[in-house]
Amino acid sequence: MKRHWLLAIIAANLLVLAVLVFVYPQFMVAPGALDAGHTALTTDCFACHSPLRGASAERCIGCHALVDIGVRTTKGVVLGKRTVKTSFHQALRETDCMGCHTDHAGPRLTDAARKPFSHAMLRIETASKCDSCHSAPSNKVHRDLTVPCSQCHTTEHWKPASFKHALLDPEVLSRCESCHKTPGDALHQQIASNCQQCHSTKAWKPASFDHAKYFVLDGDHNVSCTTCHSAGNYKTYTCYGCHEHTVENVRRKHEKEGVRDFQNCAKCHRSAQGEPDGRGERGGRERD
Repeated sequence: MKRHWLLAIIAANLLVLAVLVFVYPQFMVAPGALDAGHTALTTDCFACHSPLRGASAERCIGCHALVDIGVRTTKGVVLGKRTVKTSFHQALRETDCMGCHTDHAGPRLTDAARKPFSHAMLRIETASKCDSCHSAPSNKVHRDLTVPCSQCHTTEHWKPASFKHALLDPEVLSRCESCHKTPGDALHQQIASNCQQCHSTKAWKPASFDHAKYFVLDGDHNVSCTTCHSAGNYKTYTCYGCHEHTVENVRRKHEKEGVRDFQNCAKCHRSAQGEPDGRGERGGRERD
């Protein structure tokens, strides 16, 4: 007999709970406060939810007409400024509001079941036109690009991007400083432009500067840069200070051989052995 009474009490409690779930669902099963725009529906759960089925897109569209999203409010008032939602929601392959939205600001009990927005939800013709939803970046990198966004970015992530300098117009490609800041070290401060003489667009390092094009650093000439380039100025150099190189000795020796222009030593003396082409030291000198 006691067992029947116990089952009856349990059944009565379950019945009361079931009734309360339908009469006061906002207290019994609500996962948190509603979004500010839906506070008027706090006590009317069934405005969005179907009994035992949850929220449905059909009920959302009952208030938020798809063609009006981003254009008009739910009361028909025209928005002063259209948002990206205008082309976004109308271009979805299917209407699945719950796929991205939840209006309860409390503990999101259904987060594990909800999927974040995916570009695969868009129609193909819209997904290929990024500017239909996104504003074009105005930074230095994107300023001179005229190629589609998909050349560098994917719809999965904005970063990392697969940018290639080959996408730039030749005129822009030759102006590295239009995108890149000039390095602040002593070496690069002396070089105003023409980055290509040392660097390539594939990688900043390693640099390809070949000092042998100007002077071969062999033997005793393989020394610190400051030995020849004084005060960190790499635009100029001096040979005076080593060996017999004094202004008077150089002037006297070159004038004796009929050489009047001897200020640019490396123009004739490309290495310690003379001209690399085998003409010898005298062969490369200019004479009056």
